[in-house]
Amino acid sequence: MTVLVTGGCGYIGCHLVWALHDRGAPVVVLDNLSTGFDWAIPKDVMLVRGDIGDGRLLDRTLREQQIDTVIHFAASSVVPESVADPLAFYGNNTGKSRNLLAAAVRAGVKTFLFSSTAAVYGNPKIVPVREDAETSPMSPYGASKLMTEMMLADVSRAHDFHYAALRYFNVAGADPSGRCGQSTAKASHLIKAACETALGLRPEIEVFGSDFETPDGTGVRDYIHVSDLVDAHLLILDQLRAKKANLVLNCGYGRGFSVLEVLAAVERAAGREFPIRYSARRPGDPAIAYASTELLHQVIDWQPKWNDIDAIVGHALAWEKRLLGKS
Repeated sequence: MTVLVTGGCGYIGCHLVWALHDRGAPVVVLDNLSTGFDWAIPKDVMLVRGDIGDGRLLDRTLREQQIDTVIHFAASSVVPESVADPLAFYGNNTGKSRNLLAAAVRAGVKTFLFSSTAAVYGNPKIVPVREDAETSPMSPYGASKLMTEMMLADVSRAHDFHYAALRYFNVAGADPSGRCGQSTAKASHLIKAACETALGLRPEIEVFGSDFETPDGTGVRDYIHVSDLVDAHLLILDQLRAKKANLVLNCGYGRGFSVLEVLAAVERAAGREFPIRYSARRPGDPAIAYASTELLHQVIDWQPKWNDIDAIVGHALAWEKRLLGKS
């Protein structure tokens, strides 16, 4: 059973590819390398360089590589960019996901894992956020992902097709073994940006919003270590193949840290303070968002190894230091 990983050279995708490789599972990566890196995956994993909007390439790859499972990461993901250019996000995230689903149906793919997001909830009225909470995205990014979830549900009703939509909260950290991490230059992720600032690669860290209704005025988020997230993917994949029942699951730890708490953790790890500049809130940013993980733990026997903000930050900082050696 061969797995196709779209966006497998990107941040989360490459960690999953390594995990599948460690399992000895046959895996093929499809990536246009717009934000990913071919060196981020094992050298003996097949990389098909191309776009999920290319129907002919999809048909050929799914057929020739005998793909039975698709794990779909390929997407645009920067919330402010989605507000500035919504049509690009709907085209890349929703339109091209439709093309991928159509190709999967044509090829008889029966198992599909989708990288969704907590942004589908918008500004949640109740935290921790349960999977049955109202979905009211505040950004085109969140809306584009929710639309894909809706397509998955419709496709599963019409075909012999089962899916899991995994609603990530804030993914952070890096492979504890140092094989891969968040490598996109000047990425907007808070922990990456803070680590770069601690290493002198940025002059300061910008905090968007200091007047939220939170204990210290900054946004509160659920940060999940990328390696724990990948472990959850593997368990969910096993469950999906065995039970053939659709799943919509939050992926987080069920507790939140404020922006200032995260920055303090980075300063502890780096052993130095760095400049902080406060700016206005960004469009589409909720005040507080952290997951209810009750359903996730009911479905799989998931035991997170790195449920600690200092461990997450420590691995992220170690990866940034490693990247400095690559440049």
